[in-house]
Amino acid sequence: MTGQLPARSRIVHESLRAAGIGGDIVVLPDAASTASLAAAALGVEVGAIANSLVFWSDGEPLLVMTSGAHRVDTAALAERIGRESIRRASAEQVRGATGQAIGGVAPTGHPEPLQTVVDEDLAAYPEIWAAGGTPHTVFPMTFAELVALTGGSVVKVD
Repeated sequence: MTGQLPARSRIVHESLRAAGIGGDIVVLPDAASTASLAAAALGVEVGAIANSLVFWSDGEPLLVMTSGAHRVDTAALAERIGRESIRRASAEQVRGATGQAIGGVAPTGHPEPLQTVVDEDLAAYPEIWAAGGTPHTVFPMTFAELVALTGGSVVKVD
């Protein structure tokens, strides 16, 4: 099955297994590049989608894993985590930091580990879904697995 995954998703799969996470990457027939598309394709609440958003903060990438149910308040988040500013990364910055394209960024499988913030609201769901390295791939995990996988700080992001 892994051999049928896109190259970027195979990297994510290997990273998940190395972290002891057993959820399989699912290839969707249509792109699920937004939380609402992913939720509809999977038959889950949009809040159970863990959006991987890359921002640029104080000269470096910042990965924010947020619930698909809301938006990141960048000013409030910057204050909460002691940053000067947080702004959306460009497509080139996202690809450079993660090796993945916007709409398919996974929480893992990047060239180098990224400082990560995990939305505390994701803890409300027994199972969450994240992108698997492409807009057509997703995988399930628990909130605890996401925090452990990313080494992320759990913070209110909205």
